[in-house]
Amino acid sequence: MKARCNRIYYNISEKIMKVKFQGEDITLIGHQLNIGEKMPDFIVISNSLNPVSLKDTHGVRIFLTVPSIDTPVCDLEVRTFNERASELENITLYTISMDLPFAQSRWCAAHGIKNVITLSDYKNRLFGKNTGTYIEELGLLARAAFAVDSNGTVVYTEYVEEVTNNPNYDSILQAAKSTK
Repeated sequence: MKARCNRIYYNISEKIMKVKFQGEDITLIGHQLNIGEKMPDFIVISNSLNPVSLKDTHGVRIFLTVPSIDTPVCDLEVRTFNERASELENITLYTISMDLPFAQSRWCAAHGIKNVITLSDYKNRLFGKNTGTYIEELGLLARAAFAVDSNGTVVYTEYVEEVTNNPNYDSILQAAKSTK
C-alpha cells in the first residue's frame, strides 16, 4: 500500500521511506517526522568534538540534513542558508551530515560560514535514525529539513524526493519565521 507523505512515497506496511539518489531508489531508515510531533532527542558531535543533544538547542530551530557538506548541492544549500540567516530573528540553523567534525570545521572556515552551526552524526547515527534520514545503502544522511518551535514541536518537514536536488528554501524559512 502506497501513501503520499511530505513529497515522498513510502511503504506504510514497512514504514520505510524511499527517495532517489541520482535517479536510483534508496531507502531511508528510521522514524520519519510529521508536523505536530515532538522533535526526538539525538546526540551529534560539534566541530569541537563535544556531544550536542536536543536539550542543548533552544528557541526556534531549523535542522537541515545533507549527505556531505563539500559536495556541490550541499555546499550551495549551506551557503544559501548562511546568507539568508540575516532574514531570521531568534532562529538557529543547524546542518547535520556524516562528515567528520574536522572536515566540517575546515569547510566552514574556508567558506566563511558563521550563521549555520554544523554538526556530525558520524558517531552514533542517532539524528539520522530518529528523523528517518539515514540512507541505508550509503551510510549518509538524505537531504531533509525540519523546523522546530521553541517547545520542541515539529512545525515543518521536508524530505527531498531526489537527494541531489535543493530543498524548498522559502518554505523552510517561512515556516520558521511564522513560529514562536
